[in-house]
Amino acid sequence: MRRPASFSGRGGRRATARRLRARVVLAVLVLFVVVLAIPELAPAAGAERTRLVAYTALEPEQLDPIRRAIEAAVPEVEIAWQRASTGIVTDRVLAERAAPQADLLIGVAATSLLQFEAAGLLDPYRPAGVEALRPFFRDPTPPYSWTGMDAYLGVICFNVEVAGRERITRPSFWRDLLGPALKGRIVMPDPAASGTGYLLVAGWLQTFGEDAGWAYMDALHQNVAAYLPSGSSPCQDAAAGHAAAGLSLDMRAAAEKAAGAPIDIVVPVDGTGWEAEGFAVVAGRPHLALARRVADWAASREANALYARSYAIVAYPGVSSPGPLYPPHAEARMIRNDLDWMARNRPRILAEWRRRYGAKVRQR
Repeated sequence: MRRPASFSGRGGRRATARRLRARVVLAVLVLFVVVLAIPELAPAAGAERTRLVAYTALEPEQLDPIRRAIEAAVPEVEIAWQRASTGIVTDRVLAERAAPQADLLIGVAATSLLQFEAAGLLDPYRPAGVEALRPFFRDPTPPYSWTGMDAYLGVICFNVEVAGRERITRPSFWRDLLGPALKGRIVMPDPAASGTGYLLVAGWLQTFGEDAGWAYMDALHQNVAAYLPSGSSPCQDAAAGHAAAGLSLDMRAAAEKAAGAPIDIVVPVDGTGWEAEGFAVVAGRPHLALARRVADWAASREANALYARSYAIVAYPGVSSPGPLYPPHAEARMIRNDLDWMARNRPRILAEWRRRYGAKVRQR
């Protein structure tokens, strides 16, 4: 019986030896490649990320998508959100000025950032790519310290079902909220806690003048059932039928309406106050280089596309895509707003507001 060729004679033994040598060489090469790769892979797999604390007033549903995007863009970073309403964030940053606890401020009112800038609390850093943003969203005061992300404006969430039952006429102007049919049927944000509340108050004072603005709020106070601790809460109350009119922000109104709430979104004809949100790096913290890389991402088109999921007005041109339920005339009805005046006068305005209306503030 003939043996298989590989086992027959000297030629078979030589072929077998060649195959064994080839396999050994291949195994050595594979081992060599793996050994070379280990020093490159091991640090990335085992390295600890640097935790950056970010104070924010963004809406809760925005936080996780933005965190994931930041950590993908800057893999060395772990974002730890600390969220509160604008007024609470503002007071906290000012209270911590001697020993800052936040590395980043993301989604904080521009009027608050202006206060922090004046107090020397922000790192003077101009993120890469800010030249592509709309001029309105760039810090106008040197040294450059903060950058805008989005803008939001005051609206009335008007429940048409409650209005129908109670024979309440749909408002078109701010003065239409003063009628007796709305007594006890209006809720609005507490401006000491909410940026939306403060933009409404500051908008009335700028539009009507200070004396007429306070007189308007005196009359409105008679119809207000409560001042709530966030900008979203009044619209949510109106959407649920607990109030006929909730003074709130545009994008919360659009979200409630999209979810099926029986509300009309009213942007008063006589103009409405507004606020911008932005980001900044906090001065004096130990990880400035990483925080600045996050700031670079926050100014990018990619970041603005995320902001545009929640806001109709964002810093990067051409990114906004408001839904069909968003009022088409909203941006045109934004008043000529002086953000610097709002920032400088905030303590005085809030002190006077609390003195007049603080008894109806509701804590939840």
